[in-house]
Amino acid sequence: MAPMKTTSTRNPLLAKGIEKFSRSKMYHKRGLWAIKAKNNGVFPRHEKKVVVPGPIQKPPKFYPADDVRIKRAVTRKPKPTKLRSSIRPGTVLILLAGRFMGKRVVFLKQLPSGLLLITGPFKLNGVPLRRVDQAYVIATSTQVDISGVTVFKFDDKYFKKEAKVKKIKGDSEFFDTDKEEKKNLPQEKKDDQKVVDESLLAAIERVPDLKTYLSARFSLRDGVKPHELVF
Repeated sequence: MAPMKTTSTRNPLLAKGIEKFSRSKMYHKRGLWAIKAKNNGVFPRHEKKVVVPGPIQKPPKFYPADDVRIKRAVTRKPKPTKLRSSIRPGTVLILLAGRFMGKRVVFLKQLPSGLLLITGPFKLNGVPLRRVDQAYVIATSTQVDISGVTVFKFDDKYFKKEAKVKKIKGDSEFFDTDKEEKKNLPQEKKDDQKVVDESLLAAIERVPDLKTYLSARFSLRDGVKPHELVF
């Protein structure tokens, strides 16, 4: 049998429909007589707040066919990406994805966006100055002295691509099957790559067998257990 519910804590139910104290007893117990005496024998009445209705806004009759995206203001500040403790300037990394997967590269610095600035160098294994995410690299214990390499001019804006302008093709250009010429790398970026390679190769040649190590591509053979490898 379910327990009986009491109407209030001051006047509990003895049985269904029967309360412990009478109506007059509760009148004195709750102190209603004192409230009535303070207000000249009448209970105080509180005036209700009058709410002035505003203009009625009718919903639109037609809705757009496509959903309109609403840009919301970003209230929180993005946290800077924390660099792994195993990755330091000069650390040799192994790329795990992308065009140069398996190549060994040298880490130069971390950019404001959190990406890593790396290079092969290009003259050694064909990897140019580029940005990679630290989630797609393996840090090795091999270190290169990059104190003589100047990388202060490289930032995220340096790698930003120019916006492509769409051209409206005419009839003659539409039926033309010739492929468009590939865009060449600006001469300024080629010169920057040469400067970085010269100073970095000088440091690599001072370490025996390091040049051969960076030139070789990393790969796993049959019977090799990745979890037992020490990089």
